[in-house]
Amino acid sequence: MTEVRTLDHVVIRFAGDSGDGMQLTGDRFTSETANFGNDIATLPNFPAEIRAPAGTLPGVSSFQLHFADNDISTPGDHPEVLVAMNPAALKVNLPDLRLGGMIIVDTSDFSERNLARIGYTTNPLTDGTLDAYQLVTLDLTALAVGAVKDFDLGRKDAARTKNMFALGLLTWLYGRPVDGTEQFLGRRFAAKPVIRDSNLAAFRAGHAYGETTETFAVRYEVGPAPMPAGEYRQINGNIATAYGLMVAAQRAGMPLFLGSYPITPASDILHELSKHKAQGVMTFQAEDEIAGVAAALGASYGGHLGVTTTSGPGLALKMETIGLGVMTELPLVVIDVQRAGPSTGLPTKTEQADLLQAVYGRNGESPLVVLAPQSPGDCFTTALEAARIAITYRTPVIVLSDGYVANGSEPWHVPDVTDIPAIDPGFATEPNGHNAAGQERHHPYLRDPETQVRAWALPGTPGLEHRIGGLEKSDSGMISYDPENHDRMVSLRRAKIDGIARDFADVTVDDPSGTARVLLLGWGSTYGPVRAAAAAVRAAGHDVARAHLRHLNPFPANLGEVLRAYDRVLVPEMNLGQLTTMLRARYLVDVQSYSRVRGLPINSGELAGDVITMIQELSV
Repeated sequence: MTEVRTLDHVVIRFAGDSGDGMQLTGDRFTSETANFGNDIATLPNFPAEIRAPAGTLPGVSSFQLHFADNDISTPGDHPEVLVAMNPAALKVNLPDLRLGGMIIVDTSDFSERNLARIGYTTNPLTDGTLDAYQLVTLDLTALAVGAVKDFDLGRKDAARTKNMFALGLLTWLYGRPVDGTEQFLGRRFAAKPVIRDSNLAAFRAGHAYGETTETFAVRYEVGPAPMPAGEYRQINGNIATAYGLMVAAQRAGMPLFLGSYPITPASDILHELSKHKAQGVMTFQAEDEIAGVAAALGASYGGHLGVTTTSGPGLALKMETIGLGVMTELPLVVIDVQRAGPSTGLPTKTEQADLLQAVYGRNGESPLVVLAPQSPGDCFTTALEAARIAITYRTPVIVLSDGYVANGSEPWHVPDVTDIPAIDPGFATEPNGHNAAGQERHHPYLRDPETQVRAWALPGTPGLEHRIGGLEKSDSGMISYDPENHDRMVSLRRAKIDGIARDFADVTVDDPSGTARVLLLGWGSTYGPVRAAAAAVRAAGHDVARAHLRHLNPFPANLGEVLRAYDRVLVPEMNLGQLTTMLRARYLVDVQSYSRVRGLPINSGELAGDVITMIQELSV
């Protein structure tokens, strides 16, 4: 009888060719794990190359899932289980596997020719390379082909069901539910009964194989995680962003318009919003990045919630029009899903290297608001806040998501929309001034004296005809060449953005002992690694404080006070120290950078070790 062993967490990575269905396999396993009640965090990893040759190292695709019976914040530093569907997947992912971990490998493609193709001179399955691991060798391809032999499939199509056989096997091994996957396959391939039934057969055969084989002496259970009562769903950052934008438009009573040009890894926001025409969403797939943002700004001028989505290279192209949004003081939400550099290299991988571009990357003094979500589910909250700020303060807002939070998944507590406060666009309905002749006239740049927010009249409103345009203007909107007015306008734009900080909550510091000398300060997706590292440092008997920034321009009002309260401030970020540079310049505090630019989330274990070293050095 198979022993059942209880674990508190597991990190699994599925890896194979980009055509092996690893993303689908990982997503299905994740969905069933979320339905079971575990806390989850995922890390999909796509090939950077388009259609890399099968069996090659550049063509490897993987999906990592961390699931637990407790609250977790990262997808795991190292997988404990690796499912490798070919030699290339094994070679690429083996260095990440924890020593002693389990490898389940499909032996079908381990021929001398395939091994030599990726640089193996001997077979790693038999030459001792894997002696430090729990190796399980199965011809998953042959097992899958045998499971679907009764269907009218060619050898190639039959072999494609191996991912479902592997999914069934892992579903058994970790006690995951099966009903959801079976229903999913029924829906997914409803129009192709042979494909539907063959995939179902392979999935069921994999599950049955686990029950009947003697290969596995142990199977595992990971119990549900305690969570507050409510309705939950698995969600990734891009979908959460789309939902946040839709809810913001609904609460503002404005139509939502997305002008976008497809770019990895932001395209899924366009794909999702295009499904919701019935909710008043209009999507425009533009011919280029500039057209996308120009259309969005035009929609804002007409009274829509104008949104554009992109990644770093596209953000550079959009900057002139974003500057126009600053000039005209119109709402505009720009979602930048950051990736590892422009064009070739690691375009599908994650990075945080667009911060300085977002804050400073326009000509002249063109300040705007910059926010960053901390997790996939938090993308909803951040998109909602970005829209509220843009509408309320008539300003472009840039949201710095990134490839990790955009593609990663976690359980999301579905909010009650009626609990979300309404957003008042405050459209002007009557003239707010007079012309030189004493006649009533609308002045589009007459401002609220406290917030510096200008009056916003929709074009075509009777009696509110007005002019906007030009960098400098009087309250009437007429262009001005007065040097003193230029100085005034520059100061007003800065004061308006700085004043938005009054709406931000103070930075809160997690410092249980109250005696920590080192502060870990994260932003964006470093939230999870920083949180996990702080927990590990404390578990090792050391005191460390941690804090997190969502608001990157303007900064929260108490940030300087927080920074000065600690002997050392360490800022982990996936760039060469961009936030560190900003903090040093603004607060004259010797903030130290912890820089990692590898196309991967920061390793929390490495960070914890380095923080312990820093604490020990301070104690000498």
